[in-house]
Amino acid sequence: MFNLFLISLAVLALISIITEEITHINKAKTTLFLGCIAWISLFIDASLQGHSQQISHELDENLLEIATLWLFLMSTMTFVAYLNAKGLIQVLIAKIFPAQLSVRKLMLMIAIFALVLSAICDNVTATLVSIGLLTSFKLHWRMRRRISVLIIFAVNSGGVALITGDVTTLMIFLDGHLSMSQLTVLFVPAITSVALLALLFSRNASGMVHTTAVNRQYSGVDLLIAAIFALTIAMTMVLNVWFAIPPVLTFLCGLSVMFLLGQLNHSDSEEIKILEYVRQIEFDTLLFFLGILLLVGMLKQIGSLDVLAQIYSQYSPHLSNYFTGIVSAFLDNVPMTAALLKAQPLLSTPDWLGLTYAVGVGGSLLVVGSAAGIIAMSRVKELTFTSYLKYLPSLLLCYSLGYGLTLLMADWLYG
Repeated sequence: MFNLFLISLAVLALISIITEEITHINKAKTTLFLGCIAWISLFIDASLQGHSQQISHELDENLLEIATLWLFLMSTMTFVAYLNAKGLIQVLIAKIFPAQLSVRKLMLMIAIFALVLSAICDNVTATLVSIGLLTSFKLHWRMRRRISVLIIFAVNSGGVALITGDVTTLMIFLDGHLSMSQLTVLFVPAITSVALLALLFSRNASGMVHTTAVNRQYSGVDLLIAAIFALTIAMTMVLNVWFAIPPVLTFLCGLSVMFLLGQLNHSDSEEIKILEYVRQIEFDTLLFFLGILLLVGMLKQIGSLDVLAQIYSQYSPHLSNYFTGIVSAFLDNVPMTAALLKAQPLLSTPDWLGLTYAVGVGGSLLVVGSAAGIIAMSRVKELTFTSYLKYLPSLLLCYSLGYGLTLLMADWLYG
């Protein structure tokens, strides 16, 4: 009965997200409130049963995961806020995109950009930069929402083929189930499914867009900070692969270099001191993450994710992997993947590749199913839980195509 009460809190949180447009109650506040209530309830129950120390340890682990993500988000969002304020993102657009292009071509170019960027850096950074590019164009709100959905799918798809792009891919790799060369096979289904979605979304898309002429004045320090951002992304990959250094540590180091450089070169004429760009971060995004991850941690604590692992083992791996990806749209794919790895299923190389694709891309089916979706929803006001559902058939079709293509290629190469 107690577990049902806790699960009902998670369901209530989902309902509050769905009905935000109707209630006008900020989803960050409702999820944070229900996440805190869930853990308070766990502590009360543990105290009555004499297990307070154990639940305290579990909360510490959950908060450590959340704090790591918070600090990582804070670092990347501060970089992006600075580069956007200085107009360097607009300069990047002017360099990459033609002065005039069709909406269809814009859609394809942004999808490719998001996919490639997410493969070489984390999904959070790729989403922030891609959404920043999108919002710089003057588009109808419906088209802006549609391309935001495409970005989410492209970011999640691009991250599955390299260990630097997705946490679940890294987890499966580190557990010794796949090699880096085997993972690169996933590029083909990822690119194919994203291209299909871009094609579907480009129907009835007409008109031309223009890149805004950039007349922003920026200093050598601004360019140096942009270079520090790029170097930080590169070093995050290198240091993580070579020395297993957590990405958050590298990004915090890069952020500290940014602050030191700004302090050394600060002039009184600058409107905003460089450290104060932290204040421009949208903390609603961080609070939403906090609430969601508290609820996911609670579900992990009461064993709901372990039940999923048991159900997984009862069916064919091809079928189980496919539906595991769909379930990852409702539950965080990291603890779910961890639970599956802990269960040690006996899978072939094609099945491990299928699982990697499924848990990496399946979260795209719902806007709250991935970090990319949550960030995009907080940055694009037209993108809500209910409006995202409109695109579910197309997303499910492209996900299914990518998963099927993964199995075909994997069976052909490794079967």
